[in-house]
Amino acid sequence: MRVLVVGAGEVGFHLAQRLSEEHQDVVIIEDDPEQAEHAAQQLDVQTIVGNGASLSILERASVRDAQMVLAVTSADEVNLIACLAAKKMGVPYTVARISKPDYYDADSVLSSDQVGIDLMVNPERECAREAFQLLQSAAFTEVAEFAGGRVQLVGLKVLDGAPVAGKSIRELRSEFLPGGYHYVTAAIVRDGNTMIPKAETTIEAGDRIYLLAPSSEIDQVPPLAGYDRFELRRVMIAGGSLEGQYIAELLEQNGIECTILDRDRRRCVELAEQLPKSLVLHGDATDLELLEMEGVSGSDGFVSSTGSDETNLLSSLLAKQAGARKILSLVHKFQYLKLVPAVGVDSSLSPRMSTVNAILRRVRRGRVMTVASLTGIDAEAIEFEVRQESRIAGQALRDVDFPKNGVVGTILRGDDIILPRGEDVLHPGDDVIVFAMPDAIPAVEALFD
Repeated sequence: MRVLVVGAGEVGFHLAQRLSEEHQDVVIIEDDPEQAEHAAQQLDVQTIVGNGASLSILERASVRDAQMVLAVTSADEVNLIACLAAKKMGVPYTVARISKPDYYDADSVLSSDQVGIDLMVNPERECAREAFQLLQSAAFTEVAEFAGGRVQLVGLKVLDGAPVAGKSIRELRSEFLPGGYHYVTAAIVRDGNTMIPKAETTIEAGDRIYLLAPSSEIDQVPPLAGYDRFELRRVMIAGGSLEGQYIAELLEQNGIECTILDRDRRRCVELAEQLPKSLVLHGDATDLELLEMEGVSGSDGFVSSTGSDETNLLSSLLAKQAGARKILSLVHKFQYLKLVPAVGVDSSLSPRMSTVNAILRRVRRGRVMTVASLTGIDAEAIEFEVRQESRIAGQALRDVDFPKNGVVGTILRGDDIILPRGEDVLHPGDDVIVFAMPDAIPAVEALFD
């Protein structure tokens, strides 16, 4: 499939990298010559220097031969024009990264329904939804939903003395699954390396594990990794960015007490008008005395959401020191994402990664329902629909030549959520959640074509 990516910033670069690893025909259009050169040197893609909203540049990129255009620059207007032009030139599917509510809201004259763009992705709202999910548990470092919210993929660190520590996957199956626990260990990260576990793989304290479980039973997971029960009642947000505002809106809707700190007095006035149930304070989130005075030690959650990654990490560490229970830090630069766990912050939030996740599900082959590309792990979770003509249909899992770096995590058949075993047969109409490393994804997709 030929894909044009407009913008070689971190979102565009990451998308192009993923797609090129999966042997897609990728062309990057980038206005900045240095960024274009960097992408050309690092990735197996074609790069064109120019404005992605220019008709002549699109023609030069052979846009009429593309199946998809992903416009993901930091300029909403460029993304809109690039997609509108691509549609007029016959591109079947267009995706625009859009941040401004004037363009994104459903009642806007420039909404996706009005202008014919197939998908508009709002990074700030995607990030806020992810933050709200993570705040629900002290244990979870990452959360992704599948099957319309019926199944969740969660990441968490195994604490010393946890019930699962020191036991193999085979032992855990025999000990916990008959007792009413329904989960699948999809991946383990140890010393920065990701592994897809086998039956003999042992979980150790300090591992970060990724589990698939029914959403109705997700509360049973943290105690297995050594965590106490948790109830979210009070949250403090440092930074009145759009992400911070949208998180506060979700907290208000769910009856959770919220306090917001921001250094910009004018922005504080705006937030106070838009968030009637929240306490908005003018102040610096890196001032430990102010944090303590405003009760950060009694907060169940603390979210740092300023526009500066460095400020976010510093305020998060101060809140952690002061006693806040769950710490989330907004991270804009991809290279900082793996730094977050190392410095002691519980979880990271990436608007750019949220954008990547929302787009990736649209560029897969086969019947892909949902894709989750997580910040702390190299693997991806992909939800496929089994079709009548799929190679995997009608076969027992033990007879399928499944890639070694992939695993079937869950089978969804009607209202049933099935934990897969070797003798299970996949039927047309089933939804299947697969966890796979990037090098295994093309082979996995081929099984569902």
